[in-house]
Amino acid sequence: MEILVQKFGGTSVESYDKMAKICQIVKTQKDKGLDLVLVVSAMGRKGAPYATDTLINLCGDINSNPSKREMDIIMSCGEMISGTILVNMLIANGIEAEFLTGQQAGILTTDTYSDARIKYINPSRIKQALKQDKVVVIAGFQGVTDEGEITTLGRGGSDTSAVAIGKALECDTVEIYTDVDGIMTADPRIEPEAKILDFIDYEEVFQMADKGAKVIHPRAVQLAKSGNITLAIKNAMNPTYKGTKIGYMNSYTLNDDEYEEENELKVAVAHKDNIAQVRIKTEEDKFTEILDEIVNKNISIDMINFFIKEKTFVVDEVNIEELKVVLDSFNLDYEIIRDCAKVTLIGSKIVAVPGIMSKIVRGLSKDGISLLQTSDSHMTISCLVNREDMKKAVHAIHNEFYIK
Repeated sequence: MEILVQKFGGTSVESYDKMAKICQIVKTQKDKGLDLVLVVSAMGRKGAPYATDTLINLCGDINSNPSKREMDIIMSCGEMISGTILVNMLIANGIEAEFLTGQQAGILTTDTYSDARIKYINPSRIKQALKQDKVVVIAGFQGVTDEGEITTLGRGGSDTSAVAIGKALECDTVEIYTDVDGIMTADPRIEPEAKILDFIDYEEVFQMADKGAKVIHPRAVQLAKSGNITLAIKNAMNPTYKGTKIGYMNSYTLNDDEYEEENELKVAVAHKDNIAQVRIKTEEDKFTEILDEIVNKNISIDMINFFIKEKTFVVDEVNIEELKVVLDSFNLDYEIIRDCAKVTLIGSKIVAVPGIMSKIVRGLSKDGISLLQTSDSHMTISCLVNREDMKKAVHAIHNEFYIK
């Protein structure tokens, strides 16, 4: 039978009522004859009793520098709790089910605590349970090293777990259930006119995540791309809605009714705050040494504009003090402008469409928003603005493309 992997995030498993909805989704899929593997996150978000952040604070409150090994052990408990409860609810609803930890599911990782990478998955135990007609529920976000040490996969790790398991089981599709109906053209908390995208290419969604949109973890997208797996972003509370599909654009089949609409320019607007602009006055040859030292300090820079006698880029504000140490060591003349934000337009057809930049500038200008800097790639145009103007900038750019 066909195997379908479904991942349920923290908001989807945060209560008994929400888990009851999952049981209904499972029953619907089982009635279609599918074998199901469910990957779960910890229950709820920050502040909830069994959320990952809550578990972290249990040790962080007594030790400001807790052991990473022991932190991975306690962080892994959240998914074990939600998975165990969900399995018992499925069984109570007449659905045979079995829970597996990351280790029991055969997820082998590197030994980097709190940010491990998956090396290999042995799905034999998963397949064994599926042959017994059981729904397999697996703890996301975790795995085990060759030495048997429990590890966690970093933020968004349950997404990565689900896609990696889907790849190991040779699935065509992995469904990611969350609390929204799909990926939207902007954050709806900022832009009330944001629209749901029916389809988005791997590269586009990767850029959205990279540029600040909290849609799906980039590592999960890369895994899906490498395995040619279609991702479906769906709402656990509205499971019949089609949601957003992520895949290769050339494999997405359009019907006649949507062909013309889908061939129009489709873009999304992402945003990220708490960044700073850095302006350095220096010659080209010296700046190579500066860049080498910035790399050595593991400081990431973005929106890089190079001129003969001035170099401009942005950094996350958390890296400012360490960056200043580097710049001062070269005795440089520089300026750091804090409280900035980056607003990015993303779309696969941007490079082929004339007038995109003029629409962005027109939209910002109409709202009196100062444009501090821009950078672009084949599918993104990023605009640096003052942080106080970020919401207005998202609204202004989105309006230029979606409000007629």
